[in-house]
Amino acid sequence: MSSVSCCASRALFSRLEDFESLAEKRLPSDVWEYYSFPSCSGFTLQENKRAFQRYRLLPRVLRDVSGVDTAATVLGSRLDMPVAISPTAHHSLAHPDGEKATAKGAASANTAFVVSSFANYSLEDIAQSAPQGVRWFYLIPQNDPARTEELLRRAESAGYTAIWLTVDLPRFGFHNRRDSRIESAEGKRFPNLTFDNAPSDVRSSEFSAYLNDSVKQPITWDDVVWLRKNTQLKIVLKGILSAEDAKEAVKVGVDGICVSNHGGRQLDGVPASIDALPDVVRAVAGKAEVYVDGGVRSGADVLKALALGARCVFVGRPVLWGLACDGAEGVHQVLQLLKEQLNLAMAQAGCSRVSDIKPLLIVHESYYLRGRHCSDSHPH
Repeated sequence: MSSVSCCASRALFSRLEDFESLAEKRLPSDVWEYYSFPSCSGFTLQENKRAFQRYRLLPRVLRDVSGVDTAATVLGSRLDMPVAISPTAHHSLAHPDGEKATAKGAASANTAFVVSSFANYSLEDIAQSAPQGVRWFYLIPQNDPARTEELLRRAESAGYTAIWLTVDLPRFGFHNRRDSRIESAEGKRFPNLTFDNAPSDVRSSEFSAYLNDSVKQPITWDDVVWLRKNTQLKIVLKGILSAEDAKEAVKVGVDGICVSNHGGRQLDGVPASIDALPDVVRAVAGKAEVYVDGGVRSGADVLKALALGARCVFVGRPVLWGLACDGAEGVHQVLQLLKEQLNLAMAQAGCSRVSDIKPLLIVHESYYLRGRHCSDSHPH
């Protein structure tokens, strides 16, 4: 496998952690802390990464893997790999071009980008920066339904093909957000969350109060039903960890579920996303697409998630690292590295296509710790 060259550093990067190290050196300390911080003790953030290490791959041998195809179809869009970009906020803190650069990097890798409502550029500007790219919009419903409808129409007009709702944020707490420590006013510009009556000083307590009063919190299943009635775009719920909620999501007609614990930034002590994935996949029973994010740091991690039933794997922080390192090119390099690693892992596991990746390819380490024998049935 070839290494990825980060143009800005003239270095060869063969791991996502290389991008992380350079990004930490380049970003102001307040920005690095904002991107990196976990909730409470940080248990869930660390568990997301540790959990992948507890799964073992069981490769199939003597298969023709002279050609490996990582392409996948997600929400009706053909992507070069089943890896896409999770919604994250404040991209302008990592690079002046912010989400516009991220969109360009995603489009150049032919994969999808979920644009956050906390983007520092408008939906329209981001779309124009990479018109050929696959874009989905993470919507934050407003207390005023007319404003929510306005955001939906803007997303539809700008060529976004799906709406994502983050469902694990019953409270936003704008007054206590860690981004309040960030000095940059540019990083607090939210053109997709502010309307004509917004206070002009984005660093003021009045602006925080404006956001807190504008956003609908909490959202409920009734809001998902309302959304289904008010847009023809595909709908994905991000932040589901339980089989019960997954079944309810299918009942209300969503198109996708992203198993996620918000990168360990919300309720601490919840399961790692990868551990929750199998139960959600079984509960959905093919009636909606299932994705996962949280703790993905290599192509082998992607392979494990696909073997456990994910249709696509999403990455957040690593993309911000690439953006901080080299803008759109850095984002492209992060995605390219994951694609190369996935291609190699698939070949080594005996899979020439994504459809070859089956549950029998993976086992939890507890299977061996219990002293099971080869003659026993394979655990799922």
